Amino acid sequence: VQLQASGGGLVQPGGSLRLSCAASGSIFSINAMGWYRQAHGNQRDMVAGITSGGSTYYIDSVKGRFTISRDNAKNTLYLQMNSLKPEDTAVYYCNGVINGMESWGKGTLVTVSS
Repeated sequence: VQLQASGGGLVQPGGSLRLSCAASGSIFSINAMGWYRQAHGNQRDMVAGITSGGSTYYIDSVKGRFTISRDNAKNTLYLQMNSLKPEDTAVYYCNGVINGMESWGKGTLVTVSS
């Protein structure tokens, strides 16, 4: 099982990006999924999470700006990021409990700068 994140890039402050994370391989079940980020020199922190039933969680600093969603038919997780700020700059990682085991995708870099 693999998680592949994509969609990162360079964006100006106030701009938007949409991250995607596709799960592939022999998948029988996907439970909770989430997005984490790690800024240079910092620890990896959770940004947003979503249960298999669609309940969502956000850290305070992204509430109202980021939206996490999932397409269970496509085994894909999304993160819509609006009103981006320089402090959102980080490598973003997707995470999921797949077939009862925690899996991580490789990160995708988001840089918010003018």
